[in-house]
Amino acid sequence: MQAESSENRPGRGRRVISAAAHFIKSSAVLLVALAAAGITCIFVPVDKEYLGYFDLQTLTCLFCTLAVVAAFKDIKFFEWLADIIVRRFKNMRNIVLALVFVTYFGSMIMANDMALITFLPLGYFVLDSCGNKKLTAFTFIMQNIAANLGGMLTPFGNPQNLYLYSYYSIGAGEFFKIMALPFAAAFVLILATCLFVKPERAEISAKPKARPPVWRVAAYTALFALSVLIVFRVFPYYWGLLAVAAALLLLDFRSLLRVDYALLLTFCAFFVFSGNMARIPAVENFLGWLIALDPLAFGTLSCQIISNVPSAVLLSKFTSDYARLLIAVNIGGLGTPIASLASLITLNTYRRVRPGETKKYLVRFSALNFSFLAVLMGAGYLTAAIL
Repeated sequence: MQAESSENRPGRGRRVISAAAHFIKSSAVLLVALAAAGITCIFVPVDKEYLGYFDLQTLTCLFCTLAVVAAFKDIKFFEWLADIIVRRFKNMRNIVLALVFVTYFGSMIMANDMALITFLPLGYFVLDSCGNKKLTAFTFIMQNIAANLGGMLTPFGNPQNLYLYSYYSIGAGEFFKIMALPFAAAFVLILATCLFVKPERAEISAKPKARPPVWRVAAYTALFALSVLIVFRVFPYYWGLLAVAAALLLLDFRSLLRVDYALLLTFCAFFVFSGNMARIPAVENFLGWLIALDPLAFGTLSCQIISNVPSAVLLSKFTSDYARLLIAVNIGGLGTPIASLASLITLNTYRRVRPGETKKYLVRFSALNFSFLAVLMGAGYLTAAIL
C-alpha cells in the first residue's frame, strides 16, 4: 500500500501542475488585473475613497446579461439557432459567411467573448462535418473579428461599452450615432473578406440539433428584454438585479452558477487599478497629457498593450472625449492577440483543436487583424470629424 501510494505521487503531482497551468492560462487576464490592482494599492493605501471606484450599474448590467445568456446556453438555444442558419446554405463560402455573421450578430446580444465561446465550437463542428478542416484558421479568425466588431453597435455588446455607456451617461441615440459608421465599415469588410472563400459544394452529415423548450425560450427572452431595459436606464438596476436573480433561481438556478464571475471580478480589479492610477499625481499628469493629444490613436494603442476593457476603465479617468475613446476601445480589440479577451479565447480554442499550427495561425491572425484595424481607424477619424 505504501509503495503504491509512493508510485501514485508523481502522477498526482503532474495532475496538480497541469491543473494549475490550465487555471493560469484560462484566468490570465484576471490574474494580471488582480496583480495590477495589488501593486497600485502599495502607492495608494486602502481608504474610504475605494468605495467610489466601483460602478455598480455596470456590474449589475453585466451580471444580468451574463446570467440570462448562461440560461440560454443551458437549453442550447444559440447552438440550435446557429445550426438552423448554417444548414440553409449549400457551399463552403455560404457556410463560412453564416458562421461568421451568426457570431457577428450574436455578439450584439451575448457580448463578444460569450459569442465566441458559443460559436467557435459550432464552427469547428460544422467544418469537421463538411470534411473541410483546412478552413478552420480562416473561419476562427473571421469569427474573432466578427465578435469584436459586431458587439460595438450596442451598449451591451462589449463589456467596455457597458462601462463607458454608464460612466459617461451616454444617451442611446448618441451611442448608436457614434458607432454606426465603424459598424457599417466593419460589416462591409467582413463580408468582402469572406467572399474570397471558394464556393465548394458541402453537405453537413450530422443530425439537426434538438429544438429547445418554447416556454423557456419565451421566459429567457423576457428576462433578456428586462436586462436591456436596465442597460438603457428604463428600469432601475437594483430592482432589475432582484427580478433577474429571483426568476433564474426558480427557472434554472444552475445558470447563476455558470455566470462568468471571473469577468466580474476582473472588472472590479480594473476599477481599483484605474481609480488608484488616477490618484497618483505623476501618472495622472502624464496620461492626461498623452490622451489629450489624440484619444483615438492613444486609446487604440493602449488596447494593443493592456487589452480593451482595462484601457476603457483606465483612460476614462483622463478624458471627457468619450466618442473617440468609445471608438478606440472597440476597434482596438483588433490587432495583437492580447488586444481583447475574445482574441485570447479564439487562440486557446484553435490551439486545442489544431495543435502544431499556432505559428501559421498567428501570422494570418496578425495580417487580417491589422489590415482591418487600419481601415477602421480611418472610419473612426471620419466619424470623429462628422460628430
